[in-house]
Amino acid sequence: MGISSIISPYYYKKRQYRRKGILSFGDLQKTSSSVHPSEEFRIFFDAQDAVSDLAQLLKKLLREQDPLGVRQLVLLCIGTDRSTGDSLGPLVGSRVVQLAPGLFPVYGTLDDPVHAVNLKEKLQQIKKAYSFPLIIAVDACLGQLQSVGSITLGRGPLYPGTGVHKKLPPVGEIFISGVVNIGGYLEQLVLQNTRLSIVIKMAECIAQGLVAALRESSDLEKQIPGSVDSGTLLL
Repeated sequence: MGISSIISPYYYKKRQYRRKGILSFGDLQKTSSSVHPSEEFRIFFDAQDAVSDLAQLLKKLLREQDPLGVRQLVLLCIGTDRSTGDSLGPLVGSRVVQLAPGLFPVYGTLDDPVHAVNLKEKLQQIKKAYSFPLIIAVDACLGQLQSVGSITLGRGPLYPGTGVHKKLPPVGEIFISGVVNIGGYLEQLVLQNTRLSIVIKMAECIAQGLVAALRESSDLEKQIPGSVDSGTLLL
């Protein structure tokens, strides 16, 4: 199980502001002793330009984390298909594999999910396989009512399990989390009663944004025939 917390790892120092339909939180900092500012962005999956906005923001984050473009990109999608709300990660992983097979390593799909039981094992596999990987971590999360349907991305690790009071290792240097339902009480029951429709649509948006970002930031278009069809859903 994944399910990250949307707000627990951070506190907000400055006001929220909107730009091109993107909700950006300026000057976010971890509550630890770190004083390095972090910035994260929130996009609603049903916004008109959600996929293109997500792709542009991902390109920006990738350039910041790997300006020379020499690191191996690894996509780590956390969650399980045994819980509707927690299936966002595996749905994203499976859809990326469908859209662009072989584009980059993907850990966490419907056939081979990454969850609380095997997360540490998968992280060890990644560490052994790649000397200096750039991990993008994807997970579902619970949040406030007005945030349901939003996709948050930014620099820094993802904290899987915090939304359901589980202690798991932080993962990734870029995180993507999707608010699939309301948090704060009976989290396990809420996850089981999350609408599959919204999870699938959020997964489609995230997957297309990921693939578009990689295509636009490299010469990989020649290696991957076709283009992303915004009208094609996962199921």
